[in-house]
Amino acid sequence: MKPVILWSDALLFILLAAMITFIVSIIRNNQSRERWSRVFHSRLGMSCFLIILTYIVIGVLDSLHFRKAVEPVEGQEQTEVYYSSHINSVLDLMLGEMGEEKEKTYSAPFSLKSYSKENMQDEQGNTYRAYASLKHAGKHLESPDDKPLDIVLQSFQALLMGLLISALLIAPHSYWMTGKNSIYPWKTAYVTLTIIICLLSWMIHISSLYHILGTDKAGNDVLYQCLKGIRTAMLIGTLATLIMMPIAISLGIAAGYFKGWVDDIIQYLYTTLSSIPGLLLIAASALLFQIWIDLNPDYFATGLEKGDAKFIGLCFILGVTSWATLCRLLRAETLKISQLDYVQAAHAFGVSHARIITKHILPNVTHIILIIFVLDFSGLVLAEAVLAYIGVGVDSSMHSWGNMISAGSAELSRVPAVWWNLAGAFTLMFVLVLAANLFSDLVNDAFNPKTRLEAA
Repeated sequence: MKPVILWSDALLFILLAAMITFIVSIIRNNQSRERWSRVFHSRLGMSCFLIILTYIVIGVLDSLHFRKAVEPVEGQEQTEVYYSSHINSVLDLMLGEMGEEKEKTYSAPFSLKSYSKENMQDEQGNTYRAYASLKHAGKHLESPDDKPLDIVLQSFQALLMGLLISALLIAPHSYWMTGKNSIYPWKTAYVTLTIIICLLSWMIHISSLYHILGTDKAGNDVLYQCLKGIRTAMLIGTLATLIMMPIAISLGIAAGYFKGWVDDIIQYLYTTLSSIPGLLLIAASALLFQIWIDLNPDYFATGLEKGDAKFIGLCFILGVTSWATLCRLLRAETLKISQLDYVQAAHAFGVSHARIITKHILPNVTHIILIIFVLDFSGLVLAEAVLAYIGVGVDSSMHSWGNMISAGSAELSRVPAVWWNLAGAFTLMFVLVLAANLFSDLVNDAFNPKTRLEAA
């Protein structure tokens, strides 16, 4: 195997390093640790965190890319090792043959036959139309009538494996916590983790035997595409948000703190940006970047690298065009904080502007930044689906929920309707966005000074 690091992979690893640094800083700071502990005091907060963490782990596993070595031709000596142009990930290894077992065309969830009739011939050479048997689904069955019992038995086996893995992970921590009084709802965490592991164990095991969510027009497994779309959603939500954050924070605080001509210029910038329809601006910028990619094909060795470049460009465009809302909120909050007594006293004692901003302004707007970060993450995940619908989203060589929803909306007009492509992507997107929004509400309750004063 030959490791491959895409640009998006490198950015993801940088994000992970920044996240670890952020967690370490929270642990070392008593005030931050106490505030974040409030988020995890509730059962809802612990469950939402584990769900989001599961998405992150799957995205990281799908970002560890490599190329497989090509087997030498029989009878020929091979002095060098040649690698396939197809790029795989660690997630592909864990999912087994789920992504490689392709059928001819559509098939319904758990079906053993194609979703549409085909022209077939009998032993006498007569042509007739019937539903063709699938090539991979249920190939281990001796008779199609054994499918219901086999699904039950295989599901039972997969759930037992999931429970065993959960027990191995939970038992050491549970033993360590014995006799200790903890403020965190560990029982809720154990139940949530067990459900997640059992569900993943069931999906991976059953998908090696059946197509749980059916197949699409090209015969690809829909569940496989849904899981591969997690990486795209996580990256487009985090990268675009992190590109937007420095712009919004620096301009918003500068406008509210310095006022005068600085405030006028920054207000003009975000007012002008807000006056342009966001969808049209993003679509025009994405098309310009796509033209540049098409005119410079020598920069990209494989189709995945080309799609990855378009993906990075889309994240950058989304980040640069979506900072106005946070900037406006931070400006208003900074205007209010800069008039408080302790800030005026700092000015009177000659404290520098940089120290006032870092010690007095920034800590008091942190709750707004955290809340907007989570909310914008959810909004950008949904925005990718909208952009894919109008044809300027993620490249077709990359799996994404937006591309699946865009294709699924057209498939609903078929008779009979093909609904599982749309349903699979929508379900995973709904769970992620719901968990992120619920988690942001808890962060707001823990960090918003007004909320803490009302609770007191």
